[in-house]
Amino acid sequence: TISLFLAKQAKKVYGVEIVPEAIEDAKRNAELNGITNAEFAVGEAETVIPKWYEEGITADTLVVDPPRKGCDEALLRTIVEMKPKRVVYVSCNPGTLARDLRVLEDGGYATLEVQPVDMFPHTNHVECVAVIERKDI
Repeated sequence: TISLFLAKQAKKVYGVEIVPEAIEDAKRNAELNGITNAEFAVGEAETVIPKWYEEGITADTLVVDPPRKGCDEALLRTIVEMKPKRVVYVSCNPGTLARDLRVLEDGGYATLEVQPVDMFPHTNHVECVAVIERKDI
């Protein structure tokens, strides 16, 4: 869903999801909506994105929406090496978000804004969206 939304503003969008059915849905939705600049891969982001980077695929903006455990070390390492101008981090766990922001900030990024979103009232769950940019831009 995020990839298809962003495709309207981007030259090219790559989406990664571990659930094969979600990738099939994304492909079908792209076709139904006439989106031709999106490419999708089934797999773990910590495996697929480093592979894409080795193949020369880079990004100006990277959006991550990891599970509660947060981003894998291999993915964070690749983000720091790839040096996208901006990272948008969608998180369902403020604790792992804080941990991963520390890694990204140590790797040359600055956190510009974190917006909590209470999508599940009357529970202790909160979503957060963080915007992070390279310090050298």
